Amino acid sequence: MVLLAGFGGLLAFILATAIGTLFMLDRVRTDDKRMRQAFIERLAELEQIRSQIYLSGTYVRDFLLSPDPVGAEEQRARLTGIELETKAVLDRYARSLDAGEQDAFAALRGEIDAYWQVLQTTFDWTQAERDELRYSFFYEQLVPRRTTMLQIADQIGSINQRGLANAEDRFAQSALNLRWSLIATFAFTMLGGVALALMTGTLTIRLERELEKRGQDLQELSARLVRIQEEERRMLARELHDEVGQSLSAILMEAGNAEFAETQTELREQARSIGTLAGKTLNVVRDLALLLRPSMLDDFGLVPALNWQAREMGKRTGLAIRVTAGEDCDDLPDDHKTCIYRLVQEALNNAARHARARTLQVAVRREPDRVHFSVQDDGVGFDMRAVHGLGMLGMEERVRRLGGKFRIETSPGRGTMIVAELPLA
Repeated sequence: MVLLAGFGGLLAFILATAIGTLFMLDRVRTDDKRMRQAFIERLAELEQIRSQIYLSGTYVRDFLLSPDPVGAEEQRARLTGIELETKAVLDRYARSLDAGEQDAFAALRGEIDAYWQVLQTTFDWTQAERDELRYSFFYEQLVPRRTTMLQIADQIGSINQRGLANAEDRFAQSALNLRWSLIATFAFTMLGGVALALMTGTLTIRLERELEKRGQDLQELSARLVRIQEEERRMLARELHDEVGQSLSAILMEAGNAEFAETQTELREQARSIGTLAGKTLNVVRDLALLLRPSMLDDFGLVPALNWQAREMGKRTGLAIRVTAGEDCDDLPDDHKTCIYRLVQEALNNAARHARARTLQVAVRREPDRVHFSVQDDGVGFDMRAVHGLGMLGMEERVRRLGGKFRIETSPGRGTMIVAELPLA
């Protein structure tokens, strides 16, 4: 889970960085395109203003030199059209001004407005006034004003060039930032990959060690199971030979003696002795069968088997054992009943041998989709880090085999609680 989260986070970071880089690159490209387009449009507008100023000078000259009133009126109409076009271009240019162009543009616009106002005075001249004043007006007012306007236009063009240079500097800075962003992304990705590799290696080594330890525990458990099987077989063989065999031999001897009984009293004594021996043999066989697997677990269910186990353990050890279980626990699958019985049996044996406990609490609770059971004692407890016997491993393996969960809660001086949970289909 940790590795999955780490790799997922790294991939998510790489994806987010790649998307962010693409957006940044697209924004830089868009800004550069918009900047160049605005520069081209402003250059075109300045050039249009220059050409109209030049053209207006030509029309004024023709207007002043025209001897025909009709021709003069045509030149005047052209000048009026150029004036309107020039003002429209100035309005468009004003909407795209930078802070550094405000003063120069205001001066240019003032000069152009004064220029057109001066031109308006020539429209009211008579033919005699045009003949008298045209030369002085053309060379003393028109040409100087036109030169001044063109100089201001050149200043604005220079400012526009500097604005383009500044925009290119900003574009270069954006490209540099993008470069550093890519370098930082690459560095972080490399560091993240190295960290994940180290973490993966560490977890892999730890898992490998845990698997080796678990394999050793399983081997020891398997060896212990073989030893337990051999001990059980040896015990069964000894019990059958010593108890059952001797009892059956005694029954045979008593039966043989009964054949030679001379009186009715002797015969009854022999029959009574045979019955006693048969009952003793029956008890031995029943105890052996219960030791292997209590028949009441199959005949009556889990709860009676646990109560019987608690009574027998209490008789042998003096422990006060209380069993709490609902009647619905008797309907569990056979594998679940066997698992719970064996875990409770192992827990009671461990408590009796090692815990020095006085009381034990066995609880079984069934739910719609699972069954919980626990064994809790008031003994001395133990340190889980120092003690992990094969008995506990065997209990855990039983629960894991059925897809359940198993845990032990204990500490020195605070008793032990074994908790397990088995799923129900």
